[in-house]
Amino acid sequence: MSEEVHIDGSCGEGGGQILRTSLALAALRGQPLRISKIRAGRSKPGLRRQHLTCARAITELCDGTLQGDALGSSELFLTPGTVKAGDYHFSVGTAGSACLVFQTVLWPLLFAEGNSRVVFEGGTHNAFAPPFDFIERVFLPIVQRMGAKVSLHFERAGFMPAGGGRFVAEIEGGCALSPIEICETKPIVERRATALVANLPGTIAIRELREIRTILGWKNEECLPRVTQDDGGPGNVLLLEVAREDVSEIASVIGVRSLPAEDVAAVGAKAINAHIDADAPVGQCLADQLVIPFALAGGGRFRTSELSEHATTNIDVVKRFCDVEITSKVEPQGCTLAFSSP
Repeated sequence: MSEEVHIDGSCGEGGGQILRTSLALAALRGQPLRISKIRAGRSKPGLRRQHLTCARAITELCDGTLQGDALGSSELFLTPGTVKAGDYHFSVGTAGSACLVFQTVLWPLLFAEGNSRVVFEGGTHNAFAPPFDFIERVFLPIVQRMGAKVSLHFERAGFMPAGGGRFVAEIEGGCALSPIEICETKPIVERRATALVANLPGTIAIRELREIRTILGWKNEECLPRVTQDDGGPGNVLLLEVAREDVSEIASVIGVRSLPAEDVAAVGAKAINAHIDADAPVGQCLADQLVIPFALAGGGRFRTSELSEHATTNIDVVKRFCDVEITSKVEPQGCTLAFSSP
């Protein structure tokens, strides 16, 4: 059996990402994993429902054994078996992010022989997690360019506190990721503002998009309201997307009762303008999420504005499992991350 990897969950950013990355790579590499001090610095430390779902999902995929999987637990021990492709159904059981569960199980299933169909239920639009739209239109196209054959099918949105969102992933296993480079900032070819309103007055979407047209000067045809009574809610999210030839970025703002629609739009406009002004092709959140696939590919480069603490923490965890050199070069036009096999 491979040597056990011990991860201190309080290091660096100290959040749930350490757990998710460790679980995914431990299953993929077949290495026993012990994580201690899980989310030790958080206001509610230890495992929450979303983290439990990730841990149990990984254990099911690899037919492993898991110890410490209880709400609030600060330590987890996984002994993985062999990852098996197949049909799976993972439900967070709350409005916790189903998108983060997807990003956890993706990597083991991508490299397992055979095809998988996975149903995910929970939150699809959360304040502190990438929304489904980001996963589908920003993150996944890059991974597909690297050779992954993955498709997503959205069924319904899920917001806090009700949850109830649902989407399906089709994953073709036996993947070999190839290195790519995303270092040049190419012209914007498309802009899109989407105001999604579920089980709330449609005037919220109208007000948000009117403010976006005023602040950003985007055209009517670039601003799309989406009002539904069928999704899990009530809920509201404003999505501002800029697409370049080879990479996109989405700034998202979750609408809350205490924040007027005009303020939601102002926050979103500021975020997407900050990305555009940074003149770096890869946004900060996307940079964090590309560390795993670039490491698994054993090569490639991308440029972002600056590395977040999430990204540097993810790099440290990935290095514990992957035999890859990761270097960063800070220049006036941003930070370039380069990956190479020793």
